[in-house]
Amino acid sequence: MMTSSWVRFPHPDPHYQYTWATLKRAWSRLHRGDAEPWPDDGAVVDAWIAFHAGEFHAAVEAGLRAGGAGITAANKAQAIYANYLEPAPARKLALFDEVVQRAAQQQRAQPDLANAYYWQAYALGRHAQHVSVARALAQGIGGKVKAALDRTLALEPRHADAHIVLGAYHAEIIDKIGAALGALSYGASRKASVEHFEAALQANPGSAIAQLEYANGLRLLDGRKAEPRAAALIAAAVAGTPHDAMEWLDVERARAQRAAAR
Repeated sequence: MMTSSWVRFPHPDPHYQYTWATLKRAWSRLHRGDAEPWPDDGAVVDAWIAFHAGEFHAAVEAGLRAGGAGITAANKAQAIYANYLEPAPARKLALFDEVVQRAAQQQRAQPDLANAYYWQAYALGRHAQHVSVARALAQGIGGKVKAALDRTLALEPRHADAHIVLGAYHAEIIDKIGAALGALSYGASRKASVEHFEAALQANPGSAIAQLEYANGLRLLDGRKAEPRAAALIAAAVAGTPHDAMEWLDVERARAQRAAAR
């Protein structure tokens, strides 16, 4: 893991400071997106407590020390940190690449662990967005992302976050290479994109990140025609109440996007 200084979460909040008891009660609500099971290892619980509080570096370190299910906590903390808070482009990509490598190791050790595939797909997908989707497709990253997401959903059909990333995958391919070529080369379709976003919201109602990504996907798919529905989705995302640091970052990104559009 990279050891240079990490940017601190900008909005620490007592409501995001969970204990073992309060985290267990809130677990199903906090993990509707990733369908992660409650850990049976206290050291892994500690990693998740750090994650939900926005102590992302501490969560990575604790998860790696714990090993096993702690690797998932470490991967999520590092991927979310890299996506939202890391300012240096080269370091952002390096952080994503570390997650990809650790997730691949998890897959070899636990081939039926859904989130080993999901965090690989997430990190690869975010890497692709930062180097350009077109370049990533040329490098074969698109196929790897889809294969990992398909495996995630085969293992955990109600994995809302996997549906979000697949919805974005279809929309971004169509936006970059067109519907006809996208369908022929990657099986991408508008119908599949919308179905995945709808499945995400069904599995995790009120998810700010699902609403935001759905809005962005519709804009890629339908251009100006999507604006009324996209604006309504972003308004709903902005109106949400965050229950942990990650959700706060999701809502803040929705707010920033809405402000930029005005």
